[in-house]
Amino acid sequence: MSPRLVLVGPPGAGKSSVGRQVAAALGLVMRDTDDDIVATAGKPITDIFVEDGEPEFRRLERAAVHRALAEHDGVLALGGGAVGDPDTRAELRGHTVVFLDVGLADAVSRVGLNQDRPLLLDSPRAQLKRLLDQRRPLYEEVASITVVSSGRGVTEVAKDVIARV
Repeated sequence: MSPRLVLVGPPGAGKSSVGRQVAAALGLVMRDTDDDIVATAGKPITDIFVEDGEPEFRRLERAAVHRALAEHDGVLALGGGAVGDPDTRAELRGHTVVFLDVGLADAVSRVGLNQDRPLLLDSPRAQLKRLLDQRRPLYEEVASITVVSSGRGVTEVAKDVIARV
């Protein structure tokens, strides 16, 4: 079993929103590894970061991605930082991976001051720029398809993804 497609990208790229529309249009089930992590830990991601630290979150994330890649045959959305793990990047080889590419201005307007994004709590715009700059080469490395989501609505992006997978 293998996901039909895997969505990657930074916070605000639209992975969850686009993923839901793509899954619905293709008659597939949508799965988000962030939801899996919350279910496994029994607490919100922000609490995992605060109480257990980022290394524990990344361990849970790695396990969630590994499980989902093995068990899920629909649309899979990964958390924005999942590609930071070299084992995850290696495991994504051979999968259809769609990088939802978003510019800083669009990402900031979509994310806003969302308290559920622990890495963006301190100076969200500066942190998001740092994450975009740091992770872009990793998204590009794992992507088999890149779809720009900046300046576009969810439906338009979803249609573009569907047309290209």
